[in-house]
Amino acid sequence: MSIDQGLVGRELPPTAPYDVSRSAIASFAAAIGADDPVHHDVGAARTAGYDDVVAPLTYPIVVAFAAMNVLLADPEVAVELHNVVHAEQRFEVVRPVRAGDVLTARLRVESLRSTAGTDLIATSSRITTVAGEDVCTAHATLVHRRPGADG
Repeated sequence: MSIDQGLVGRELPPTAPYDVSRSAIASFAAAIGADDPVHHDVGAARTAGYDDVVAPLTYPIVVAFAAMNVLLADPEVAVELHNVVHAEQRFEVVRPVRAGDVLTARLRVESLRSTAGTDLIATSSRITTVAGEDVCTAHATLVHRRPGADG
């Protein structure tokens, strides 16, 4: 059974605040092979014009992922996680994430397309500081293979 089209336009409440630490930025940067010193060295970040270390531009996925998990756990969405593949991700960056930021994400289901045995779910997650400053919008497309689908 396809996911209900009524899901399109649905917006979730903001995620719990996420405190961005220097160590979290350094760990993320190391995990993705981002070796620019601005990700782990305060002096290098300040020399580059930042107040503190800055995260790689894909770091907001950490916050967006929390919002995505809320959506996928919703019984009304009715997806089986073992049948979900993350197909696409892109970011519209307003400014870099900095150590000391406290961020939330607000996910919106932008579109839903059902084809033979699969559902394509497109979402956007607006990442802001708790003060309301825009940081980035993360766009994702998920592919859900429905149970019993051939292939």
